[in-house]
Amino acid sequence: MALQAEEVQSLIRAWIPMAEEIDLRVETIEEGFSRIRIPFDDKNKRPGGSVSGPVLMAAGDTAMYAAILGSMGKVAMAVTSNLNINFMQRPGEVDIIAEGKILKLGKRIAYCEVDIFTSESKELVAHVTGSYALPPN
Repeated sequence: MALQAEEVQSLIRAWIPMAEEIDLRVETIEEGFSRIRIPFDDKNKRPGGSVSGPVLMAAGDTAMYAAILGSMGKVAMAVTSNLNINFMQRPGEVDIIAEGKILKLGKRIAYCEVDIFTSESKELVAHVTGSYALPPN
């Protein structure tokens, strides 16, 4: 494992200022795996009393990035090349949890998937698949 959870969180918050705004937290980093949390806040709410879609997309994208940083180290220029999200149900006014895993880590691309659920239930709120373009060595 290249980096620990605290290091990954610090890097993400430094490189992506929005992560600080939504209080994104990296809870767990293991080889090829991450778990992040976005605490509920009224500013992340959409009409109807639910966490907004863009916040769920940020959770999915960041869980992929965190898993890559945890596995590869400080690769600031690893960038999202594809993100697909399926929204499955409204999460309500609760913390969002995203667990990302690397399916394949190649020299130039990483393929990932993310399960997004809430602090209240492990039932899926959204499912993300995506890829990250990796910088050359």
